[in-house]
Amino acid sequence: MFTRRDVLKSVFAAGVSLHARGVLAKAAQPATPVNFDVPPGACDCHTHIHGDTAQFPFFPGRIYTPEMALPEEMAALHKALRMQRVVIVTPSVYGTDNSATLWGMKARGNNARGVAVIDDKTSDSDLDAMGKAGIRGIRLNLATGGTNDPEVARKRFQAASDRMQPRKWHIQIYTSLAVISGVKDLVMASPVPVVFDHFGGAQAALGVDQPGFNDLLALVKSGKAYVKISGAYRASKLAPDYPDAAPLARALIAANSDRIVWGTDWPHPNSEGGSVDRVSPLFQIDDGRLLNQLPGWAPDAGTRRKILVENPARLYGF
Repeated sequence: MFTRRDVLKSVFAAGVSLHARGVLAKAAQPATPVNFDVPPGACDCHTHIHGDTAQFPFFPGRIYTPEMALPEEMAALHKALRMQRVVIVTPSVYGTDNSATLWGMKARGNNARGVAVIDDKTSDSDLDAMGKAGIRGIRLNLATGGTNDPEVARKRFQAASDRMQPRKWHIQIYTSLAVISGVKDLVMASPVPVVFDHFGGAQAALGVDQPGFNDLLALVKSGKAYVKISGAYRASKLAPDYPDAAPLARALIAANSDRIVWGTDWPHPNSEGGSVDRVSPLFQIDDGRLLNQLPGWAPDAGTRRKILVENPARLYGF
C-alpha cells in the first residue's frame, strides 16, 4: 500500500503542480479551541505562504520542497485562533522571490504585513514597491541555510543594517544562540530594530543557563532586540505542550515584555532531511494547543495584550 509520502513523491516526480489538493495533505488547522480571551487586534507574527508551483516556482538552490499552504487555509487558521492580523515571512524555498508572500498579504489586506528576503541585486525601486505593499523588514535565514559562522553572520548583518537604515525597516534573523553572541555588539549598535526568530534558537532541554541565552536576554532587556516566542516545537521535543519551553518564554518576557511577539510558524515546514526532488510533508501541529500555552508564560492579561497586539503594532506598523 502506498503511503502519503509515496504519493507526494510520485506527484512531484511526475512534474504535477501542487494544486492537486485531493492528493496532497493540507496544512494543519487547530484541533484545540482557544481557552482564553484573545484581545482584539491580535497578531500571528510568523507565518509562510507556499503557492502553487505553476504560479510561484521554488528557488532551485533550496534545500527542501514543502507542501502547499494557501491564503484561504491561513484565513481559516486565524479565524479559529481569533487572530485579526498576520505577518507573512518569505521562506527559504523562494530565495529572494517574494511574490508568494506579497500574494498572501494582498489576500489579507490591511491586516497583513510582510518580511522579505533580498540580496544585493534587489533594487531600491523593488524595496519601494514592497514597502507600499506592506513589507516592513528583511530576513536573514542563517539557520536553514546552515550558516553558523559568526563572522559570516556579522558581514551579512552589517550589509543588511546599512541597507535598511534609510527605510527604518527591521532585520529578522533565524539563527543560533552562538551566532547571536557573535553579533551582540552589532545588534546593540544597530540603527534599526532586530528580531530573532523562534526563541533565538535556544534549545528548551538545555534550560535558561545554556550558553548564549544570557546574551539574548541582555539584548531584549536593552530594548535593542525583539524575540518571537514562536514555533515552540522547534525548541522542544516534548510534544504536544512543550513544557520545557516555558522557562525560556518566561525569562524572555521577564527581561522586557515590550520586546516579545508571538507566532505560530504555520504551516510548519519541515526542512530537516529534505531534498529538492522529494516533497517534505508539513508538520501537523495543533496551533490552538500552542496558543493556549501563552497564559502560562504570561499570566497577566495586560502582558499578553502587549505580546499579541501592542508590540506587533509598533514593530510592523499596523
